Formats: sequence, C-alpha cells, structure tokens
Amino acid sequence: MSVADRVSTPLTGNLVDPMADRLRAAMAAARVSFTWFGSRKSLTAEQQSQAADTFDAEKEFLSARKKLIDTTHPAMKAVTALRGQIVQYWRRVSLPFPEPGIRLIRRADIAAFNVQLTSLKGELGATVEQLEESYAELKRSARQRLGRLFNASDYPVTLRGMFDVNWDWPSIDPPQYLQQLTPDLFQQECTRVQARFTEAIQLAEQAFFEEFSKLLEHLTERLTGDVDGKPKVFRDSAIENLREFFQRFQSLNVGSHQQLEELVSQAQRIVRGVGPQKLRDDRGLRQEVASQLSGVQSVLDGLMVDRPRRNLVRRPH
Repeated sequence: MSVADRVSTPLTGNLVDPMADRLRAAMAAARVSFTWFGSRKSLTAEQQSQAADTFDAEKEFLSARKKLIDTTHPAMKAVTALRGQIVQYWRRVSLPFPEPGIRLIRRADIAAFNVQLTSLKGELGATVEQLEESYAELKRSARQRLGRLFNASDYPVTLRGMFDVNWDWPSIDPPQYLQQLTPDLFQQECTRVQARFTEAIQLAEQAFFEEFSKLLEHLTERLTGDVDGKPKVFRDSAIENLREFFQRFQSLNVGSHQQLEELVSQAQRIVRGVGPQKLRDDRGLRQEVASQLSGVQSVLDGLMVDRPRRNLVRRPH
C-alpha cells in the first residue's frame, strides 16, 4: 500500500493541503547521525605561516590541512564503505524532508528499519575492531609520511568509540502545550509544519523523477547500438536496479503526480518477464524494449521540463 492510500488525521481545522496531511499521518521522521574520526586536520597557525613563506604568500590567503591516516588502507576503506551502506539503506527506505539530517519513513517500516540499523551498527563495530588492529601501523605510516607535521596528540589512544552510528525519531509536529499557552503561535507552527510536508511532496517528486530518468537513460543506452559490430555489454544490475525502483516507488509514492505513476506502470509492463540474458540473446526483443523505453523517457523528459512551473503553483504562500 502506498503512502497516498493511508487514512489521515488533519493537522489543523483549516486544512491547507490534504495530500501533505495524509503524508504526515503515514510517515515518521527518522534521523541518522554518525560519530566519525576526522582523517584530516588543519595546520596550526605557525605551520600555515611557514607554508605561506615557502610560496611567498600571505597566510590569510592560504588554507592547508594534513592527512592524519591513510584512508586508502583496506581496514579504513571497510569502515568508510559501511558508512556508505548505512546511508544508502536509509535513503532507499525513506523520502526527503526539508530539514537537514531528517528523512521520512513509513510508520509501518519503523520496526524493520530499527532491526536493520541495529544489525549495521553491529557490523560497523566489528569493522572498527579490525581497524583498531591496524591502528599502530597507520600511526607509524603517518609519522613517516608527515615528517615534522606529525603530532602524536592528534591521535586518540584507541579508535574504539570514534566511529559510530545512532538514529532517533524526532518530533516535527507543533508542541501541543502551545495550543493552551499561545493558540496563535500554535496555529503558526501548524502552518509551518504543513508547508514543510507540502515541500516534502515536491522533494519526493523530484527524487523520483531524477532517479527514474537516470535508470531509463542508462538501460536504453546499453540496449541501443553496437560496439565493433556487436551489441553493447550491460550488467544485470541495469534491469535489477529498475525493478528495485518500481518496488520502492510503489511503497513510497505520495500519489502527487498521476502522469509519473502512469509512466512508471508503463515501464514496468515493458520489462515484465524480460531477463538480462533474454535481452542479450534476442536482438529483436532488445531493440523493441529499447524503443519502448525511449518513448517513456521522451514523455518523462517533457514532464521534467514542466516541473518548475508546477512547483510554483503548488508552493504555499
């Protein structure tokens, strides 16, 4: 069931945007934050002065940093990759929200989200333990590479606790006590929250448009034309990523753009039952799918050009 299918409770008696209110009723705010050891540090004022003198420059116009540890070390890359995996998962199951660090997740998905983040947090801890085993080696390497810029005080005794992920569910609704204390201020806050959710709808539309267009463009390009007289090579992920988008769109679609929904359904019908190997083996099918997806892409491009005007109409005053 999509977000648009949910039943909602109005935010205020004076409803500004029913769709925004339905979105608020179906979603929860999810915030993910990281504790992360900085791998770079600015040079001291004295060091920057020395660097400026080297180039006969004024230190006020010079900014310089040193690299504390080798970020290309396999153990460090593994920690960084896990952070990327966490962020990617968070973004995949949520919608954007116009407040930094916050995204909207379906209330029905909160339990699964918590389980997955708990698992990834455990993996991060295990990966940091592996990095800890290489920490002495990384510091020795830094001492050799940094020379006189090396400062032992830049390095914590241990990396345990220096890399972590946490998440919470911040309230983005107006505080209820305002309704009794200052009804006018409470109404202002209700209007502000309503505007935030109206903007969230626009951000969700934009994200879906851009991702859908990028996936169609990539797949169509790989299915079209030849290289040295042979069909272009494409990965299975070109099809799989599009199908994953269909699932995510069905789950998170806010129901704000009927034409976009129709185009997604059309593309879904085009690739239904069509596997990567079948496209490789059947040149005629390959051309047919490419042609039909190009038609979808053409209509989508036209809608994307028209979106700025629609946004201006929807934006509350």
